Amino acid sequence: MAMAMMLALAGCVSGPDYQLPASAVAAAPQARRAFVSGQEAAFTLAAPPDRWWQLYNDPRLDAYVAEALRANTDLRTADANLRRASAMVRQYRAQGTIGTDADASATLSHAGNYTPPASSPQAYALGINLSYPLDLAGGIRRGIEAASADAQAVAAARDHLRVTVAAAVTRAYVGTCSANLTLAAVQRVLDTQRATLDATHRLAAGGRGTAFDVSRARAAVNRSAAAIPHLVAERQAALFELAALMGRLPADYPPDVAGCQQPPALRQTIPVGDGWQLIQRRPDIRAAERRLAAATATIGVATAALYPQVSIGASAGVANPLRQGLSANAFGASIGPLLSWRWPNRRVAKARIDAAGADADAALASFDGAVLQALRQAETALSAYSREVDREGSLARARDDAARASGQAGQLYRFGRIGFIDVLSAEAALADAESTLAASRAQLIDRQVDLFLALGGGWSEDGQAEARR
Repeated sequence: MAMAMMLALAGCVSGPDYQLPASAVAAAPQARRAFVSGQEAAFTLAAPPDRWWQLYNDPRLDAYVAEALRANTDLRTADANLRRASAMVRQYRAQGTIGTDADASATLSHAGNYTPPASSPQAYALGINLSYPLDLAGGIRRGIEAASADAQAVAAARDHLRVTVAAAVTRAYVGTCSANLTLAAVQRVLDTQRATLDATHRLAAGGRGTAFDVSRARAAVNRSAAAIPHLVAERQAALFELAALMGRLPADYPPDVAGCQQPPALRQTIPVGDGWQLIQRRPDIRAAERRLAAATATIGVATAALYPQVSIGASAGVANPLRQGLSANAFGASIGPLLSWRWPNRRVAKARIDAAGADADAALASFDGAVLQALRQAETALSAYSREVDREGSLARARDDAARASGQAGQLYRFGRIGFIDVLSAEAALADAESTLAASRAQLIDRQVDLFLALGGGWSEDGQAEARR
């Protein structure tokens, strides 16, 4: 009967085989289509590259991202977690190999006058035992599947962190350049206002202006000058963040980026791909899918507990009184199947199977949620970037108009054609237009980073290969 049961179990693996559920959101045709917001002229349906930051064609940015991916402390932690997960896979695989143990003992006993003269108070025993699990129910194989899927989920989490670090480095670099760009814009306005203040002083001295005009001109200069310390603080904060992301001390930020005057700009349309490419590329989706695979394999691990655990064992040894040494009669050996089955355990095993099934259902829900969240983020980022492009164009035209109006107002005032309040109004409009345009250009690049982050680029298959080893 036991042999028949073993033959029936041979070649079977307990629990369901994993495959993407037909009911999963990722399997829906609607999730694999082109993006609704991706039809703008700024986008192309080509798949984005893994190293999306290289689209900016900025060697400094490339170098900063490369250094951060090597030295970032969070990524070092993620690499250690991946090594640990890979070691767990090897541990589970080792459970399906031959196990050995050896034992040795010696006895020396004497009970005074009660020890019979014929007895041997000194004896020894040496032995070695081998066992190989047959894994007829497939519990070990399912355990290896679960551990491998968990390791791949850890690798995907590491890849997601790579995306986040690359985006953070780009933001810090852009933040530094944008702060300097805004500083330059404020300085241009400040120079114009100081020239107006000097002209107002001269006009007042010649009797064509008043002290009130001088006070108002000086107030405009001071308002613009007051914006500079805040912009300098923002630039320094971006530099310190960049240093930390690169694994450096705050004071060790890259000195060459401190004077960056122009943020990097894309010279091409942005490749965005489609929904199916996004599902395959986003590391957080891959992590959720791998956790679902691990949860499915765990059902098989729990199911295997319903069946006997069979191993083939062998042992050899020698035992004899010490005074007789080694002799042919001292050796012994045995080989045969070893059957282990905890009884009764069906109610406990059934409960664990139900719990594993519930975990798999929760993992499927999380996987669906990750896909929906990713698609929503991509559509939102596409729409936000398109609208920021339109806004930046309008603001650029408004700045040009304000600059012309400010120059014209200065000339008209010098010839006495308009009042001083008109000059101040024109300069205030120019200051507002310059600062708003600079902020929009910084926001435009930030929207680009949001988009690349939503599209999930920045990782490779290296982590997957390491997790499978």
